[in-house]
Amino acid sequence: MSKKTKWLTVSAVTLGLTCLLPVAKADELFQDAGSWLQVVGEGSLKAVDPSLEKGRIWVEGQSRFDDNWNHWYQGMVRTAIGYSLSDRATIWAGYTWLPTQNIGKNYVSQQDVWPAFRYVLPTDVGTFTFRTMVETNFIPGNGSDVRVRPRQMIRFLHPLEFEPRLSLIAWDEFFVRLNSTPKGGQSGFDQNRAFAGLGWTFNKNFRTEAGYMNQYLDDNTHTNNTMRHLIMGSLFVNF
Repeated sequence: MSKKTKWLTVSAVTLGLTCLLPVAKADELFQDAGSWLQVVGEGSLKAVDPSLEKGRIWVEGQSRFDDNWNHWYQGMVRTAIGYSLSDRATIWAGYTWLPTQNIGKNYVSQQDVWPAFRYVLPTDVGTFTFRTMVETNFIPGNGSDVRVRPRQMIRFLHPLEFEPRLSLIAWDEFFVRLNSTPKGGQSGFDQNRAFAGLGWTFNKNFRTEAGYMNQYLDDNTHTNNTMRHLIMGSLFVNF
């Protein structure tokens, strides 16, 4: 593949991923700015026992700010155990805790359990990662009802030729509510997240990413929408 063709392909992929946003008129949206910060650790369980080499562990923490960076509104703690089916495919079973304090609303502590599947596909233009999660959301006030919310991520990473440690990164993640619940909202579209930024690989154990994320959310009744313009910073630790 020629350099020109390769660059055009990378540009098209990046543009396509970051433009997968629902279309809405600006005056129909509540718009806000903030930031998300996250640390993600993932590694093999062979450190515990060599026979567990294909076993994986995933731990993650996030802190989220809105109201033009003036208000902390959400944290996230995620942990999971996985198994490598191959060097490209991994299955997971995990748990998420999501404490939330939105402005003018009561504190909510949501808990989720979920299976996930991840597939990594190296290509000539970069690496694609596909991640499918099916969350079961336990939301306070829902009683015995639980919300089922699948989410699908497509991620693209392209190391730059002049500096391989520097990468162009773009991803999109789409969420859907499968069922209607009192506090979890009506079934249908839930939200979309689109990210574009740069990554820097220090070594095989540490990588950072920073960029812009657009989060488009539908409310519980599909009548009011919110768009957040977010600066997102991430630290990834492999062990």
